[in-house]
Amino acid sequence: MKNLIMTPGPTYVHEDVRKAMAKPITNPDIDLSFYEFYKATTSQLQKLLKTQNDVLILSGEGILGLEAACASLIEAGDRVLCIDNGIFGNGFGDFAKIYGAKVVYYKSDYEKGLDAQKLKEFLNNDHNFKLATFVHCETPSGITNNIKDISLLLKDHNILTVVDSVAAIGGEELQTDKWHIDVILGGSQKCLSAPPGLTFLAVSNESWHVMQNRKQDITSFYANLLIWKDWYEKKWFPYTQPISEIYALREACERLLADNYLERHYLIADAVRKSLQKCGLQLYAKNSFSNTVTAVMLPQEISFTELYNDMLNNYKIMIGGAFGYLKDKIFRIGHMGENCYEEKLYLTLKALNNSLKKHNVVLNGQLHLEFVKNINS
Repeated sequence: MKNLIMTPGPTYVHEDVRKAMAKPITNPDIDLSFYEFYKATTSQLQKLLKTQNDVLILSGEGILGLEAACASLIEAGDRVLCIDNGIFGNGFGDFAKIYGAKVVYYKSDYEKGLDAQKLKEFLNNDHNFKLATFVHCETPSGITNNIKDISLLLKDHNILTVVDSVAAIGGEELQTDKWHIDVILGGSQKCLSAPPGLTFLAVSNESWHVMQNRKQDITSFYANLLIWKDWYEKKWFPYTQPISEIYALREACERLLADNYLERHYLIADAVRKSLQKCGLQLYAKNSFSNTVTAVMLPQEISFTELYNDMLNNYKIMIGGAFGYLKDKIFRIGHMGENCYEEKLYLTLKALNNSLKKHNVVLNGQLHLEFVKNINS
């Protein structure tokens, strides 16, 4: 491994997952055994998502799933509620507009998790929406939203729920069926630690019903989920499948399911946050901290470019920056999937400790040693 990639995705890919990509391929369009392999892979993803709903694997990065949900469910003129407490939550509205939605934004504090009670008050006055979009983990800000309460609240008003959980699946609790989520989206390169390039999503029966009873045709082919309906019964894929990437995804999913992944992510994330705060650094989020990524305010003594270059050039460790309104204000440490192990965070925090001190940032202790204390406490 040339560099230790401690960014909030893509993450390090385990050697077993890399080896899975090297398996001999077949013709997935006509080899019936691959249909069984694909089906078995979706069954593993159902376990991860805690759902009996249909699961699809699409050839494209996580944004494809987001756009496909909008393309397939939205008709021109539909009122769509965009629940916005971050960059990605806000961006969901742009995709809805592409397909003709009349988007209403519910704005919330970008430094805090969504407050279900405040959303309830909003919905009491206006709940005539076909669907609502929101984000599980706001990766840019390091916030995980309480999607359980939000989803159940929306379903009380018969609003379809579309959730971006790309940076949360595999690192945060998720109960798709119990929480009545209609479409949940994930990506291969985050907590599953598979190579980038695949999105997967679970689709409820209610969502299929809405797609099948549209008045207008879906204005896409590649982003049209309806072309996947009954693919297994018909033994027909809409397009040739990326077989090697799916081999890797299956291996990565099985590795994750064999592990106590939720506890691991919580313990590591908690120790990282406490170490940063004990040493005097400020987290961006005020509450609802993510178990997969931590966003930290940049000390005034150092720029992100200086910190990034020092970490990479001197310690071979890559950390994340930010974009939009957070550009050059924070840095981010990804502790998800294969990144989420004690030894990797120890090395990252030790390098961070040295880089900050080199640029005259005063710390109240040593980050890596505080991390060890927190892990062992």
